[in-house]
Amino acid sequence: QVHLVESGGGSVQAGGSLRLSCAASGDTFSTIFMGWFRQAPGKERDFVAIIRWTNGHTYYEDSVKGRFTIFRDFTANAVHLQMARLKPEDTAIYYCAASPRALLPMNPNEYDYWGQGTQVTVSS
Repeated sequence: QVHLVESGGGSVQAGGSLRLSCAASGDTFSTIFMGWFRQAPGKERDFVAIIRWTNGHTYYEDSVKGRFTIFRDFTANAVHLQMARLKPEDTAIYYCAASPRALLPMNPNEYDYWGQGTQVTVSS
């Protein structure tokens, strides 16, 4: 009942920046958290950043703190991930997701809706 579409991925050199966007549509009234996850080849899908939709509180994976910023846009029903000082290890498919959980959801299985993903490639 919630449709999420990511955009903004691409290829950049190390140290560069990208802004990912996730547009939400459908019945979003039950969404409490929205998050960005990433998955590199051969690895599990891990959380990158999470935002509580209601109050804007944010949470970040340690390796992206100070480099990535997650923020919301109520008017556009969207969440964004501004990525700066990108590193080759940031290379992955990035997914946005929505969760109805009341407690901070840090695992992929706590999210009910997912976008199709957008590729981010960082070269050195």
